[in-house]
Amino acid sequence: MVTAVRESVAIPLARRVAAEAVGTGVLVATVVGSGIMGQVLAPDQVLLQLLCNAVATVAVLGVLIALMGSISGAHFNPAVTLADAFAGRITWSAASAYLGSQLVGGCLGTILAHAMFEQPLVQWTGKTRGGVGQLIGEAVATAGLLLVIAMLVRTGRGALAPVMVPAWILGAYFFTSSTSFANPAVTVGRALTGSFAGIDPASVPAFVAAQLVGAAVGVGLAALLLGRESR
Repeated sequence: MVTAVRESVAIPLARRVAAEAVGTGVLVATVVGSGIMGQVLAPDQVLLQLLCNAVATVAVLGVLIALMGSISGAHFNPAVTLADAFAGRITWSAASAYLGSQLVGGCLGTILAHAMFEQPLVQWTGKTRGGVGQLIGEAVATAGLLLVIAMLVRTGRGALAPVMVPAWILGAYFFTSSTSFANPAVTVGRALTGSFAGIDPASVPAFVAAQLVGAAVGVGLAALLLGRESR
């Protein structure tokens, strides 16, 4: 989820795109799978289900960032990729490939989670999520995420990303009304599950719009605090 240097031509684009697909897929499989496991282990106990979901997600996210960061920058998130493209750290052609791989990987991650628990591979019965409060929550969660990443990158502390990024996500799970999706690819992937982690497909457009607004706010806050980034 953090690119510490400008796009490297030493690593073939195909390899970077594969890393984004695998990373996003594993991340979504973790979110959905841990949600299903939480329902199995603690039925009717929403707080325990959320704890199971949050702990598994941030643990795996930290591992993925540490492992994939040197390959693709470990974005796993279209909002992060778009921010990098606007900043000139990645070309727009590469960004387009990243976006496609993230969305495909996210959907395959949900299918993998369902397969592990012997459930229908695609489900359209996710929870309806909406209302002004939850959309504000998504904007806040995404703004904070992009701000954390931008501050790490621009202050030369990208090595802290495997700790700092999951730490923000963990906190945002519990202080935002939306439980911090903060990622359009994860949101689309979660639209394919009816589990605890699911979202009604009809709720996706508004969630993604809120995430993109939040991403712009996060990048803007970084510019306010650190000055505009030179290309």
